[in-house]
Amino acid sequence: MELLAKSARPETLKTATLVIAVGEGRKLGETATAVDNACAGAISALLKRGDLAGKLGQTLLAHNLPGLKAERVLLVGSGKDAELSDRQLRKLIVAAHAILKGLGGSDAVLALQDLSVKGRDAYGKTRLMVETLVDGDYQFDQFKSQKAEPRALKKVTLSCDKANLADVERATQHALAIAAGMAFTKDLGNLPPNLCHPSYLAEEAKSLAKAYKNLKVEVLDEKKLKELGAGAFLAVAQGSEQPPRMIVLNYQGGKKTDKPFALVGKGITFDTGGISIKPAASMDEMKYDMCGAASVFGTLKAVLELQLPINLVCLLACAENMPSGRATRPGDIVTSMSGQTVEILNTDAEGRLVLCDTLTYAERFKPQAVIDIATLTGACIVALGSNASGLMGNNDELVQQLLSAGQNADDRAWQLPLFDEYQEQLDSPFADIANIGGPKAGTITAGCFLSRFAKKYHWAHLDIAGTAWISGGKDKGATGRPVPLLTQYLLDRSQA
Repeated sequence: MELLAKSARPETLKTATLVIAVGEGRKLGETATAVDNACAGAISALLKRGDLAGKLGQTLLAHNLPGLKAERVLLVGSGKDAELSDRQLRKLIVAAHAILKGLGGSDAVLALQDLSVKGRDAYGKTRLMVETLVDGDYQFDQFKSQKAEPRALKKVTLSCDKANLADVERATQHALAIAAGMAFTKDLGNLPPNLCHPSYLAEEAKSLAKAYKNLKVEVLDEKKLKELGAGAFLAVAQGSEQPPRMIVLNYQGGKKTDKPFALVGKGITFDTGGISIKPAASMDEMKYDMCGAASVFGTLKAVLELQLPINLVCLLACAENMPSGRATRPGDIVTSMSGQTVEILNTDAEGRLVLCDTLTYAERFKPQAVIDIATLTGACIVALGSNASGLMGNNDELVQQLLSAGQNADDRAWQLPLFDEYQEQLDSPFADIANIGGPKAGTITAGCFLSRFAKKYHWAHLDIAGTAWISGGKDKGATGRPVPLLTQYLLDRSQA
């Protein structure tokens, strides 16, 4: 879908469908009033008949109104609030898009510049609108013999005031890049695990490096991981026929002397739980256990599209966790790349094992900050549900930057504590550290585990177990989160 910004009077634009907002109580804003005047009050007459009350998300389609160049006018209810919330704006856009994509028109004009959204200027409002529109167009049907019918809607024009044109254009550019990153993340997450394995992700990384000249890729195989002493990483993969891969993507958009930011993604392409095997119900969804790595891919895609003036290192910890005669057992002790020994009490706590060695590997890049992203704990879903990602870290400034980025991107996180008292739950009588801390505070103790391998730099951890995918039913699928949060964080750093 093509999106562009235009400063022009909406009532003069030739389009298949013109979209305007109507407030509850049949209230028309300045833009809608101008359109109503141009068609000699035809819209007011429609509203007086009672077909649209203006409640949030209500729609009414009118054809061939006199005095307009638009073939149709789509009225969308904006509710009774003078200022919309982010969620209300998204609901309005989703409702409008649902009608637009079912029409025969190839283009549409959104004349919604009068809408006021709490805490957002023209840039922020446009970002949300465009991301919602483009994300609503996402389809994953490559494995269906019957493909979805191509949609007629190919172009959407955002009507705006001349004073806001530059901000709306910038927001559109950023939103399209973020939406492209989200789509990439969702495609990878939705792939079946018999195709999407560590070697497949390595090939995806190489393809990305071929497409962008300022991106380099290195793939560390099993032999290299052994040489590095990545005993924790290798322990996870040893039960699988699929060999592990640590994928290193290095983007140079800033000065050579600039220290890079680093993103570390958990890429468990399928997680049976290993010997500590999971229940059969919903185990198919464990193909989404690589969504941390997928979200790093998606964020990198957005950065590449925007060519941000920063340096970024992406480290993907990719393995498959399977039970077999070679699989790691509960009670095994392994030596991590850092030299710390780990007693593996539960083989289903495998994500932290691939991540701990990858966090140690990140030290060599002397990063400004490291953020790891992982579908790490079911406990995070219990604590926060599917609305917010869990956030922990060893640097308050970094944590606050991420919280702010999540708020601005409408992709929120919530900070959880990393008090020393929680560290004691990881004590082992036989090794330096156990890989689980018991039934209490599972998300926090997982963060505590990772913190022991991230002491040499500023570090934050995002647990996206509740936000990375929608579980069960016909709507099941990857969400593309937290690509908006991470891209916003990097946008903020590039402008700092």
